[in-house]
Amino acid sequence: MYRYVDPEGRVVYSDRPPSGAAKDVQPKRLGANFIENDALPLAARQASENYPVTLYTFACGQICQTAEALLNRRGIPFKSINVEEAKGAEQLKALTGEMTAPVLQVGDKLVAKGYNEARWQALLDEAGYPKTLPPRTRPVAPKPAEPPRAEPPPSPVSPNGYPKN
Repeated sequence: MYRYVDPEGRVVYSDRPPSGAAKDVQPKRLGANFIENDALPLAARQASENYPVTLYTFACGQICQTAEALLNRRGIPFKSINVEEAKGAEQLKALTGEMTAPVLQVGDKLVAKGYNEARWQALLDEAGYPKTLPPRTRPVAPKPAEPPRAEPPPSPVSPNGYPKN
């Protein structure tokens, strides 16, 4: 993009370089023209930057599924680490000193061993995560138009009882 003054003294903005007669030529850099639209609400985004959530889990059945469902229900982005793998087991051992799961880590200091919904909710609240998913915004579909009602055929008899001509 260029800004310059043309020979008649008018200020011009153009995406093409000016001719040699232009004065005060200034190349301009424009940033991208887009609107950022993040699916995460601002509070969840800020909380995830300050207190990232990590779930240490394995195929432990209903308890681990319920733990993961809690995070999904609240719309919390999280990293899942499988402690059945050697690397995941080492990370869990370094964090808690134990090999029990599920474990919830919120940031680097908040850790909850074992699934306890009230405790996990409190940790997530303390970190500033929203309590529920934001409402979904879906365009409202227009209602289908009702078909026109058929008018009853005119009566062959007038209101006073005589036949109509």
